[in-house]
Amino acid sequence: MTSWPDTRLCDLLGITLPLIQAPMAGPNDHALAVAAASAGALGSLPCAMLSSEQIRAEVARFRELALSRPLNLNFFCHRSPAPDATRDAAWRAALKPFYLELGLDPDMPLPAATRRPFDAESCALVEQLRPEVLSFHFGLPEPALLARVKATGARVLSSATTVDEARWLAGQGCDAIIAQGVEAGGHRGVFLGDDISTQPGTFALLPQIVDAVELPVIAAGGIADGRGMAAALTLGAAGVQIGTAYLLAPECKTPAVHRAALQSAAAEHTSLTNLFSGRPARGIVNRLMRELGPLSVLAPAFPQASAALAPLRAAAEARGSADFTPLWAGQAASLARAQPAAEITRRIAAEALRCLGQ
Repeated sequence: MTSWPDTRLCDLLGITLPLIQAPMAGPNDHALAVAAASAGALGSLPCAMLSSEQIRAEVARFRELALSRPLNLNFFCHRSPAPDATRDAAWRAALKPFYLELGLDPDMPLPAATRRPFDAESCALVEQLRPEVLSFHFGLPEPALLARVKATGARVLSSATTVDEARWLAGQGCDAIIAQGVEAGGHRGVFLGDDISTQPGTFALLPQIVDAVELPVIAAGGIADGRGMAAALTLGAAGVQIGTAYLLAPECKTPAVHRAALQSAAAEHTSLTNLFSGRPARGIVNRLMRELGPLSVLAPAFPQASAALAPLRAAAEARGSADFTPLWAGQAASLARAQPAAEITRRIAAEALRCLGQ
């Protein structure tokens, strides 16, 4: 499989397939990254919900199993919100009926939200671990930290949801840009504003970014098979980033209730919601989204909304219910297949080459 129309991404990242396994916080650990890397893609590890010790352990396992294959570490670049007791109280009041229904104390102490932004500690860890690639969501780290990252020799990627964001990232020294369309599962990478209506679909956004910057562009959102990959490459992408298609792989730690939703008719219905974290993200519609509305002004700022939902999620999942689980998935979720991750990677790439006539 060497007849790709654009080899810039493979050359830049040291991979044989122009495909990045998307970092997915929660279900994605070293096992998925190793499997994708073994098939020639870029394996990724999501780090925003991990401690430094956990990141170090995950990277060690990847290095042990994937040997010399390149690795992408992904971090968030959000700003931690100021405490807002009034908003937190309103959010807990909105969730109180669900707590009572599940026999939980609505005033119980809550766990801390565990999504931290890239900071000096994260940067020092990167300098120690020296991953080949770093990708960022919600923009880029402050210039001093970014300069330290680039000094390690790591290739830097970040997500753009508009052409303006792509131009900004290119101006800050990114090596490649991920064009994230509105179809993508999980959190929006929006960072130059908070109006999610400005995010176009992948196949409208992609060619505009390709025309606007000279860097390799990676298409993300609504791509879950070779047809989607071929379409992206035809529109000028140097590669694709794929996440939802891996959620049914055995190497993915996708919760049972999430797997069930992906394999049901519910997978055809996704929506953007801020209920689970405080920031818009795409997931399969469930009870919480239906009853509170997918977007609510009551949800505390990212990532604080997740704290009050954690007890509800745990209690519901123990009963086999996904009512309060963030079922992150893109709009092509029904195309996901229960196959080993390496097979998924090779299948999508082979299908794409056939579609391209290679």
